[in-house]
Amino acid sequence: MSGIVDAHMHIWRKADLPWLSGPMQPRIFGPYEPLRRDYPIEEYLADIRGSGVESAVYVQANWAPERALEEVAFVAGEARRTGFPIAITAFADLALPDARPALEALARHPEVRAIRRQLHWHANPDWRFAPRPDLAADPVLRANTAELARFGFAFELQIFAAQAESALVLVRDCPEVTFVLVHALMREEETAEGVARWKRALAAFAREPNVVVKLSGLGTFVRRLDPALVAEIVREAIALFGPDRCLWGSNFPIEKLWTDYPALLAAHRAALDGLPEPARAAVLRETARRIYRLD
Repeated sequence: MSGIVDAHMHIWRKADLPWLSGPMQPRIFGPYEPLRRDYPIEEYLADIRGSGVESAVYVQANWAPERALEEVAFVAGEARRTGFPIAITAFADLALPDARPALEALARHPEVRAIRRQLHWHANPDWRFAPRPDLAADPVLRANTAELARFGFAFELQIFAAQAESALVLVRDCPEVTFVLVHALMREEETAEGVARWKRALAAFAREPNVVVKLSGLGTFVRRLDPALVAEIVREAIALFGPDRCLWGSNFPIEKLWTDYPALLAAHRAALDGLPEPARAAVLRETARRIYRLD
């Protein structure tokens, strides 16, 4: 299959990212010394060579919040310079009293198609990003998120399964916004209880028509490429959401900590074995094209 869309990737200059250039910070993907360097678009293009990936969605990489527009300009400039088409998920702090000026500024950049303001919080303090577990249900954040519909922006929803209750409040309160469930709801606990909790939460989101699921970052918590785990998560997501509400992303270069691009893509392709061609095309290309308005 050609024309694959990588719906979750990054490029960066180390100097622009405080978490790379400053002191080491806790991250959900563990120690990241090999990432504390530039990851230019040329290296990404070398990583995907021969894969069939023809376009991508860049997801904000946690520049300083006040530099969100600079991040967009940098990525858009690199895409124009190399001719590789990239849509952009930008940062906007939707917890501010009024995020509309920031959204209006981002909307002046046609490459921006979505917003990510990370909401994940965990009992493990090293895996916390948001200031509290139920920030998704905050009235201010809900009001700002509803504004995304005015700009045609999707919202990249990054949470753990234990946060599903408050996040579903947000999803239901913003029916005109498309929510992209990042990293397939971040299955962080491979115990019977943890897997059951993840399945229940994933099923709850699948019942909401304005939610799609992104099959990315599946090595985040096991810290390896596990084809059996990839297949289990991918097949569960497709069973619940259907292929037209599932999309694939590499999460590169994060997954480069433990694998390479061909092996990662091969594991996801194998997870789609047995599905008809239109279903495979939906997961690897068509859903992302629709959600991020790539045509």
